[in-house]
Amino acid sequence: MPLMNIHLRLESLNGARALMLDTYDFQGDVWLCHSLNGQCHNFTAFGRAIDFLKEIDAFMAAKPAEIVTLILEDYVHAPNGLTKVFTDAGLMKYWFPLANMPKNGGDWPLVSDMVKNNQRLLVFTSIESKEESEGIAYQWNYMVENQYGHGGMLARHCPNRAESTAMNDKTKSLVLVNYFPSVLGKLYSSVDNANDLIKMLHIHAMGGTFQAVDTPNGKLLCGCDDVRACMLNKIEGFLLISFSVTTL
Repeated sequence: MPLMNIHLRLESLNGARALMLDTYDFQGDVWLCHSLNGQCHNFTAFGRAIDFLKEIDAFMAAKPAEIVTLILEDYVHAPNGLTKVFTDAGLMKYWFPLANMPKNGGDWPLVSDMVKNNQRLLVFTSIESKEESEGIAYQWNYMVENQYGHGGMLARHCPNRAESTAMNDKTKSLVLVNYFPSVLGKLYSSVDNANDLIKMLHIHAMGGTFQAVDTPNGKLLCGCDDVRACMLNKIEGFLLISFSVTTL
């Protein structure tokens, strides 16, 4: 989901807790920004990252069974810049440790164990060196991603974006699915997010993304075939996102 509003309320996401954020060095701090050539400007900046991260901290404190995933398109080059902002926001107490990340397509821990251990925040960076320098998982060691923009909306095609390995790479255990046009606009969002999106999900994963997430989480939470049945029974739950749909 392109983050056009720093004050996005996580409650409005209805269970999908994966966010893609662009982080930049700006004005001596880490900012959320959507810009070009790795440089943030006044007219492309949304706001300080810590302000939004504090909202996530408040949300996770209020919802102790929720798991949140952050995928960072990372342009922060200040030494330990991300570590500092996550620490200052109070989020390190939820941090899922790099040592527990599954390698070579291995299985993730049970969501119940992640909640029990309070390791409920998964963070991925696009900068490979930060896996060693800051202990932040390098995105492309753990997931594949399809092409964003119009190139990812072609019927019956599922190309990977340039930074990702092929979509059928089974050594990666997470799949990130983009489905939005190169030029964003609210006018066509209802069309883009209708039948063609569902068809694309069937191409990426037989049975569809939401079924792939909702069925196992329903089983884990309340023994039902669909996580929405747990919601109807007022059993509060969470989603471990292994597929993320990027929309308006």
